[in-house]
Amino acid sequence: MSGPAHFYEPRNGHGLPHDPFNAIVGPRPIGWISSRSQAGVLNLAPYSFFNAFNYTPPIVGFASIGYKDTLRNIEQTGEFAWNLVTRPLAEAMNLSCAPVPPDISEFALAGLTPAASHVIAVPRVAECPVSFECRCTQIVQLEAASGEKVATWLVLGEVVGVHIANTLLTDGIYDTASAGHVLRGGGPADYFSIGPEQLFHMTRPGDTGRG
Repeated sequence: MSGPAHFYEPRNGHGLPHDPFNAIVGPRPIGWISSRSQAGVLNLAPYSFFNAFNYTPPIVGFASIGYKDTLRNIEQTGEFAWNLVTRPLAEAMNLSCAPVPPDISEFALAGLTPAASHVIAVPRVAECPVSFECRCTQIVQLEAASGEKVATWLVLGEVVGVHIANTLLTDGIYDTASAGHVLRGGGPADYFSIGPEQLFHMTRPGDTGRG
């Protein structure tokens, strides 16, 4: 790094108008998670800390900052679905952020359709071109370096069912560039979308083609 740089220790504050951490670690896939309470109430909520963590078995995970309805539902039922946010669904995803009581379904709030899953009891979002059916494998409360518990829970789940719209398969290969994924940025309202103009190819040494 050449020239002056801004340095800070997070425990002492960043000294900037907005915390840069989320912007630096980004843009990030959105964990649009559908779940069902033990009483049968549907929940749909987006999480900005989401990603994939393993190939075989496929495992995805998201972090719940605070003990929220989604986390409670997954603890109760052991199941959830991940639904892909695309550009046409961005506004509906944003509506599902609304802080509503646990007995209000965000599906109805956002005008979305619950679609029956094949393996799990939790429905997916019918309007989404891609969905994962997941069974929870671990729920881990995070800790600081000091060992102090943090009020954030990492939820991991094995993907036991995958739904992909045929329009996104080109010669059997998933077309990320054409799917229009929406990603979370770091500013108060920043999002990014993926399109063909961002696509480039680079083969790693010894690449086996697994990604």
